[in-house]
Amino acid sequence: MMLKVYNCIADAHDFSLVGLAAFICVLASLAAINLLRHARKSTGRMRLVWIAVSAISTGFGIWATHFIAMLAFTPGIPSGYNIALTILSLLAAILLTGAGLSVSLIPNWRHGPWIGGAIVAGGIAAMHYLGMAAFEIAGIVLWDPTLVVASIVIGAVLGATALPVGLHGTDQKWKIGGALLLTLAICSHHFTAMAAVSIIPYAAIEVPLSTLPAGWLAVAVACASVVIIALGLAAIVLDVRDERRSELEVDRMRELANASVEGLLVCDGETIVSVNTSFAHLAGVPASTLVGVRLENCFPDKAARARLLAGSNQVVETALRHSDGSITAVELLLRPIIFSGRPHQVVAVRDLQARKEAEQHIHYLAHHDALTSLPNRSNFNARIEQEIADLAGSESLAVLYLDLDRFKEVNDLFGHAAGDTVLQTVASRVTAVLAEGQMMARLGGDEFAILMPRVTDPEQAGRLAETILEALHAANDTLETNSISTSIGIAICPDDGIDREALLSHADTALYRAKTDGRNTYRFFEASMGTAIRERRMLEHDLRLAIARNELRLVYQPQKGVRSQAMTGFEALLRWKHPARGDISPAVFIPIAEESGSILEIGDWVIQAACREAASWEQPLTVAVNVSAVQLYNPDFVQQLHQTLLDTGLSPKRLEIEITETALVRDFNRALTTLRLVKALGVRIAMDDFGTGYSSLSNLRAFPFDKIKIDGSFIRSVNSNSQAATIVRAVLGLGRGLGLPVLAEGVETDAELQFLRDEACDEVQGYLLGRPAAINNFRHLTHREMVVDDAPEAAPAPRAKSA
Repeated sequence: MMLKVYNCIADAHDFSLVGLAAFICVLASLAAINLLRHARKSTGRMRLVWIAVSAISTGFGIWATHFIAMLAFTPGIPSGYNIALTILSLLAAILLTGAGLSVSLIPNWRHGPWIGGAIVAGGIAAMHYLGMAAFEIAGIVLWDPTLVVASIVIGAVLGATALPVGLHGTDQKWKIGGALLLTLAICSHHFTAMAAVSIIPYAAIEVPLSTLPAGWLAVAVACASVVIIALGLAAIVLDVRDERRSELEVDRMRELANASVEGLLVCDGETIVSVNTSFAHLAGVPASTLVGVRLENCFPDKAARARLLAGSNQVVETALRHSDGSITAVELLLRPIIFSGRPHQVVAVRDLQARKEAEQHIHYLAHHDALTSLPNRSNFNARIEQEIADLAGSESLAVLYLDLDRFKEVNDLFGHAAGDTVLQTVASRVTAVLAEGQMMARLGGDEFAILMPRVTDPEQAGRLAETILEALHAANDTLETNSISTSIGIAICPDDGIDREALLSHADTALYRAKTDGRNTYRFFEASMGTAIRERRMLEHDLRLAIARNELRLVYQPQKGVRSQAMTGFEALLRWKHPARGDISPAVFIPIAEESGSILEIGDWVIQAACREAASWEQPLTVAVNVSAVQLYNPDFVQQLHQTLLDTGLSPKRLEIEITETALVRDFNRALTTLRLVKALGVRIAMDDFGTGYSSLSNLRAFPFDKIKIDGSFIRSVNSNSQAATIVRAVLGLGRGLGLPVLAEGVETDAELQFLRDEACDEVQGYLLGRPAAINNFRHLTHREMVVDDAPEAAPAPRAKSA
């Protein structure tokens, strides 16, 4: 009767031994996977030692599983086991398993685990069939070739899969999965191969006496099982200890990583394994949601990722994509690292947002004015050159050059903070009226320029200039911004120039003409302007050097009392003798000095020279000096005046400063404060050119004047113009009513003098009494004994009485 092994499982097998075989198989597989993973973490000789331990454990497990399962089979006829073949089967299992495990750990070979697993499956097959060859039984053993091939194929497939799974990842599920696949490879091969066996009992076949009885085999298998269990327990202990060590290492690394300001990612290939809190905060998502995510989800730039993973140790700049789709500029740097006992890559992520913003801010500051936020000179130059290069057809390009009128006085009157406010106000008001494509820039100080492209008619530039002037006249609550006005010069490309330098120069020339023509207006460039503007600028340059070159001098014009005919003093008048141009009229150079600011230095020189000269006179005559509005609003004016009196030794009551009423209206309170301080020094104050300015009676009442000077234009008309005569009489009566002496300028005829005498004028000055000349021409008046009219110093009551 033929015995089929699979047909006698129910009544010819000991199920307790079958269960023990399965347990041994599982335990051996777990030990194999754990020991193999431990071997992978080792290097050098220790790796070979752990591979050998794993090979012995796995080989014994395969062998023990097979023979325990064979012991579970009791066919009821004599049987035994050939000792040599039994030992050979064990050696085959150990050696082939060791070879397969070694192949699976070949570095940087991704097919190694698959091929190694197949070799281990080959060891299972070799052990099984050698073991079956060692099985001696009183019968004939027959094999089913189909099932034999099937057992080998099934074992090879499952074995080739077991090692890649068991070596993948760090989670327990991969270890367990690999161990289960290896167990299935062993068991499936064994039971499929056993199903291929058929036994025909035959009493004539005797079992050799040299065969190993089943009892002895049981002892051998028991010993093998003990070894397997011991190795398995050792593997588990090692695995637990290794996991704890890995956890501690990971915890330490995580703590160090979290302490880093930079973002850190640990990657296995392109898969994120771990991140620190800095990167999670930068990405805007919890750290746990990033584990297992691929790098492309965070860094979408494929080329940047390729450069990073190439391991060139070069910094890679790319963009980090957030969960909401927004991006942040970052900088990446990759380094290799051993993480959890395996090679990984750590990527340092540096946030470039602050640096990018700083770079943008620096770029902005390099091309814009910090105060007004307008483009600066370099930005404007680049833009105008581009516009000139792009100019084509019948279109033109207009450049408007702006300069604020009397801006220096704003700084002097209200301080630099107010000046800054004015500049900001100008920038905001003008840019509000510009059209798209037009550009306003601050070139420096109070100078601005406007670029107006695509001009088809020059009148368009003129209309824009008018709009700007109107915009700057807009009402404002502050005094300093209410006084804003500007002069504008306009140049057209290509009519007035085809390059930047020529356009700006010609626009500046037109601007200068606008200022000369009365300010708060605009002018187009004309070729004839060039010569006049250059002449004026040359005068401005030479005027700055006039004091150092000793080109300035003072001339003096006498002042006399009308009633006593006695000398009262002199008015000091400034003259400039240019070395090449000769004498230049004060009407020419004084406005230039006021505009350029050199009037402060010139005015100080005039006061010092006049006081020094008057202090040398033997007679106590007064000296009158004209003071510009620029000087009056200079915060150091009173202090410098006081110091001059101390240095020269001139009595303050002998000095008289003449102020035009125009100078008072710019800042009433400040002018009043300054004049009161001057008055406190004992210096006399005269209102000059009364009748030609505002002629406000409130000014006469509010300011501490000591004298009124009637402008010479009225005196020259008293004989022929009844209205002029009436005005002079009114001023003289006003002076008497206010108790202020009145001096008439420009007296040139006896008739004019007689008129003033008849009207009880106090003092006179003019060509009739003496032309302005060097003080040496009047030495007979300043150094000999003479009667000095003290009428200006007398109380006003007698004059009022005589009137």
